[in-house]
Amino acid sequence: CLLPQLSALENVLVPCLAGRLPAGALERARGLLERVGLGPRAEHRPAELSGGEQQRVAVARALVNEPHIVLADEPTGNLDPDLSLEIMDLFRDINASGTTVLVATHDRELIQLVGRRVIQLEQGRLGGTAEPAL
Repeated sequence: CLLPQLSALENVLVPCLAGRLPAGALERARGLLERVGLGPRAEHRPAELSGGEQQRVAVARALVNEPHIVLADEPTGNLDPDLSLEIMDLFRDINASGTTVLVATHDRELIQLVGRRVIQLEQGRLGGTAEPAL
């Protein structure tokens, strides 16, 4: 959930505010907003953004501190198919740089397009796993 009184850029910076703003945080936040297609909207407040744009701000916020692991629950739920693939590509890039990314989704088609390892849960139990086709 985004803080309504803050701009998109300020919302992305929220995780950095435990004390002084770390060196490079502002540049990382701006770069992430550019990467999710929202650079020009950095100063807009959540009420001025669509649901999909708000979702992309939340993704940028999750990545700003360069975490070791990202847990994403339906990160593409409000996005069109092209933007969904872009966000999944961003997660793939983050994963390639050493960050573990776990995405929970009901979108089987998207998972097939992304081509990553799949762990399927059925009624809270492991239903199977699949490795991507090479």
